[in-house]
Amino acid sequence: MASKSVSTVSRREANKLDKRARLREAAQRLFRAQGYEATTTRQVADEAGVASGTLFLYARDKQDLVFLVMHEHLRVASEEAFATLPRRATLLAALRHVFSRLYAMYGRHEALARHFVMSLPGADGPNALEVNALTFGFLQRLATLVEQAQARGEVRAELAPLAVANLSFELYFTALLRWISGLATIEQLPDVVGGSLQLLFDGVAAG
Repeated sequence: MASKSVSTVSRREANKLDKRARLREAAQRLFRAQGYEATTTRQVADEAGVASGTLFLYARDKQDLVFLVMHEHLRVASEEAFATLPRRATLLAALRHVFSRLYAMYGRHEALARHFVMSLPGADGPNALEVNALTFGFLQRLATLVEQAQARGEVRAELAPLAVANLSFELYFTALLRWISGLATIEQLPDVVGGSLQLLFDGVAAG
């Protein structure tokens, strides 16, 4: 009886994950093919092969579908960035490496990424909250890089790693805002954030 119950729960969870993936892929195809404004939630549901009402179990509205799509892109890009960190990289080089990988991802999905960045302030749908949780985990990983830099003597030991991580992330996001405002191209962002980080580290470097 117990194993049957576990099996039923597993099938139910697998079905939920499958529908979520189908909706994410359908939304991405339609956003890419016809743009955000022209795409409707009904079209996404039809493309994914689910009922319109079912879609709203996975995304609150069309904007939240953007967060559903971008969450996966951010997750994959972040994992790839940390997995390919050069060994013995300085903190500045490590942060530039990670941020550059994320900027490259935004460049590959430019139209949707612009809408995503502009929609971030105040977004509170379920997938927006998932993005917020992903961002918090990302900040924790940046803080670990800071801790490692402190152990190497690059950063003053009395500084809170998460505070340095937050400042670095703010510079990263400010560069994104320059991009969507037309003040920099996506290709220029690594240099933009690199220069800002250098200014920051001139104030926190040990010695």
